[in-house]
Amino acid sequence: MAYSYCHLFKIKCTGLRFFTVYGPWGRPDMAPILFTDAITQSHPIKIFNNGDLYRDFTYIDDVIGGIFKIIEKEPSKSGKKNLYNIFNIGASHPIKLMDFIDLIEQKTGAFARKKFLPMQDGDVYKTYADVTNLKNKIDYVPTTSLDKGIEKFISWYKKYYVETTN
Repeated sequence: MAYSYCHLFKIKCTGLRFFTVYGPWGRPDMAPILFTDAITQSHPIKIFNNGDLYRDFTYIDDVIGGIFKIIEKEPSKSGKKNLYNIFNIGASHPIKLMDFIDLIEQKTGAFARKKFLPMQDGDVYKTYADVTNLKNKIDYVPTTSLDKGIEKFISWYKKYYVETTN
């Protein structure tokens, strides 16, 4: 779409693709909050493909940092290809789902009741961002480790979901 509009109408476009974003104020229907809610309340969590999945968990601060750098680097008008950019914003490091769950358990001090299930239709085994374009064009690579990101997320979660409901 970005290429078509740039080519047809000479409109400068930048497309962004985000990879498994987590952190404060995340979507409540996504794994970080679903898993943390279930783990802290001793409810079972559904783990598809028997936990043999990899995702490119990207902390929200890294996504925001990338967006700000991208905004500062708008596509140039010289040449048709330069009228658009497409950037993947992700940690570029796939993490095994079970390691993600282990970190939530460590940071909350609770254990997950795991319900292992087969792969869901339409799901994929491994996703991760190739951030080569992000690094080459705007000199940016996300830097928040999963350990540090989960620590920050759980700290926020406890303040927002636990302290505000008591």
